[in-house]
Amino acid sequence: MFSNKEKFKEVFLNRLEMLCGKSFAESTSRDHYQTLGSMIREYVSNDWITTNERYMATKGKQVYYLSIEYLLGKLLRQNLLNLGIEEIIQDGLEDLGIDLSELEELEPDAGLGNGGLGRLAACFLDSLASLNLPGHGHGIRYKHGLFEQKIVDGYQVELPEQWLRSGNVWEVRKADLAVSIPFWGKVEAREENGRLVFHHLHAETVTAVPYDMPVVGFHSDTVNTLRLWSAEPAQFPIFKDILNYKRRTEAISEFLYPDDTHDEGKILRLKQQYFLVSASVQSILRSYRKQHGSLLHLHEHICIHINDTHPVLVIPELMRILIDDEGLDWDQAWHITKNTIAYTNHTTLSEALEKWPVYIFQPLLPRIYMIVEEINERFCHDLWEETPGDWDRIASLAIIADHFVKMAHLAIVGSFSVNGVARLHTEILKEREMKPFFLLYPEKFNNKTNGIAHRRWLLKANPKLSELITDKIGPSWTSRPHELIDLLKYENDNSVLQQLKNIKQENKQKLADFIYQQMGVPVDTSAIFDIQVKRLHAYKRQLLNVLHIMYLYNQIKDDPNFQMVPRVFIFGAKASPGYYYAKKIIKLINAVADKVNHDPRVGDRLKVIFLENYRVSLAEKIFPAADISEQISTSSKEASGTGNMKFMINGALTLGTLDGANVEIHELVGDDNIFIFGLTAEEVLHYYRKGGYDSIEYYHHDQRIRQVVDQLVNGFFDGVHNEFEPIFDSLLEENDQYFVLKDFASYVDSHRKVGEAFTDVQRWQKMSLNNIAHAGYFSSDRTIKEYARDIWGIQPLW
Repeated sequence: MFSNKEKFKEVFLNRLEMLCGKSFAESTSRDHYQTLGSMIREYVSNDWITTNERYMATKGKQVYYLSIEYLLGKLLRQNLLNLGIEEIIQDGLEDLGIDLSELEELEPDAGLGNGGLGRLAACFLDSLASLNLPGHGHGIRYKHGLFEQKIVDGYQVELPEQWLRSGNVWEVRKADLAVSIPFWGKVEAREENGRLVFHHLHAETVTAVPYDMPVVGFHSDTVNTLRLWSAEPAQFPIFKDILNYKRRTEAISEFLYPDDTHDEGKILRLKQQYFLVSASVQSILRSYRKQHGSLLHLHEHICIHINDTHPVLVIPELMRILIDDEGLDWDQAWHITKNTIAYTNHTTLSEALEKWPVYIFQPLLPRIYMIVEEINERFCHDLWEETPGDWDRIASLAIIADHFVKMAHLAIVGSFSVNGVARLHTEILKEREMKPFFLLYPEKFNNKTNGIAHRRWLLKANPKLSELITDKIGPSWTSRPHELIDLLKYENDNSVLQQLKNIKQENKQKLADFIYQQMGVPVDTSAIFDIQVKRLHAYKRQLLNVLHIMYLYNQIKDDPNFQMVPRVFIFGAKASPGYYYAKKIIKLINAVADKVNHDPRVGDRLKVIFLENYRVSLAEKIFPAADISEQISTSSKEASGTGNMKFMINGALTLGTLDGANVEIHELVGDDNIFIFGLTAEEVLHYYRKGGYDSIEYYHHDQRIRQVVDQLVNGFFDGVHNEFEPIFDSLLEENDQYFVLKDFASYVDSHRKVGEAFTDVQRWQKMSLNNIAHAGYFSSDRTIKEYARDIWGIQPLW
């Protein structure tokens, strides 16, 4: 089908007529995209079938990765790259007058994720397949995903994301593999054949229908599977109010992260979580039984990995099946379960550790709650045996306490492995957030520093830079990313450094053209492109960034002699719909942009851009164009970050705190190739423990701080009244819990150093090359090899 471009064109034209029922002359770009996508899916189907047959025949250990998010991005070009047929397709389409890039633009970003958690899951699937490892993903097929973000008058407005409007060419519906999920109802225990059997009665049953997507390995015969579950009404519902039942059911897979401000939203979120794990476990066990029969040795052949706490109900669900359906006793079932489940923690924020009110959990999932209660009782009994009378310890470790089910506690107790996602993050878990559990289970805790799919974020997103790298060190870095270190032999090669500069300039021009097309704002490509793109959250400190921009604006206005290297500050971020404070920050950024960008006295020295609806395909335009990567979270708060790695591999320099994986980036590139500022994690944790920080002191003693903070409430922003009082109060009345004012002076000083370095063109390009060379360590290939070796115990099967 794709052996040469002539054969491709012949098949393409025939397929177009059959699929669309029209001639090529009458066809549209959408027809061309659908035709090409269906051809590629058919092309990989043989390898997809063969991969599954090999897994079945060899009976080797497999891993199933459960995640509430998968931020896949667009798959057309990525699949062509991985299959090694991009050039043939591009040339063949060109002969037909079709631009492959235009077809790629027609593909929507799959609306299956929000931020780093979902993108990490997508990167992991890419590496599993590319390394020929037996690993599959399970998630939810959200109809609308998170939301499409629009900025209207500076405010975030959420619209339904319509990524499935024209269908999804990559998926295959498997209605014959649908399973049933029960909610509500009651549990009745009956003695049958000498054992107690539990029956879930009067349940509201939902059907979970799987949609499978192929995960194509890079230049590999391996095609793994991402299985996404869609919620549909049961075939024979027992409810009189069918319409309401249908709405309730379909809502389960309609939106990612429904607003849980009220109980209705909380119930829906918990439904989503159980829906995901119950459908996935039933599916996994059905395949396993075909291979192995009895479930007694499940843990020897299967690892189920949960990406954060959202899928932690897999623990009681597996227990339920082993006890209720398989007839195992508690101890047998518990041994199998806790040796099957592995857990990744993604946060150091205690307030972000998931917990569910018992009054919601128990009636919605009555049998699951009984099992969680039993797990808790047995766990607390063991704690009592170990330290009799220590009620405080038991209360702090209990899975159910203070009328809440604590999901992270359940995840730790019910798994054999607990890993953090950066070395600093793991140490904080062990020494602070989860110290009591670490003391209890030291053998469970380990670190797996995050990684990124370097083939997408460099080979796909930055083809010119990839060509330069291949020209200098050969092509094998695409499969052995550690070989990027060989670029260091060119750090004094003026020709290579100039090519690096030219590529960056070309990428900056592309982004500038996009900004002008989208927003009508011209930006100077000779300026520093300083970029912060990530989820909008107080601890990520977009506020520190924007206060510094206000300071620069004040300097330009107040001091005729003020000199600065021109800057274009670019933001991209979505705020959770119910996150009031984060939405205020978005409004502030846009208010500053409006003031700065329309002031003729500022000119091209300073521009502020907020790119709406940040997503993977937009990120692929942003990362290659960045000069500075803003990674400025409060130290100890960011688990890892992966945006920092994507910027790094594209030659941007990190301006950041010693937080998350920034610490490991700093160790690799050294002091001379990164800009570090602010409090360390140890200092932040000391302030939290001992106190001693008073934000008002910084407000009174630093005129720069006082000016920008006052401007939040003194009428500085035309037509905005009392809009930013919550931000003002968070900094002063609430004592600035993320140390924005404490780190302000250090941040300003680091920006000054950035400007000095940027004016030394040779030095800057050396720094950039150094970052690219050391970025191979942060490939998800390395991360997945560590998971496979240290946690999952899986091997490449060919």
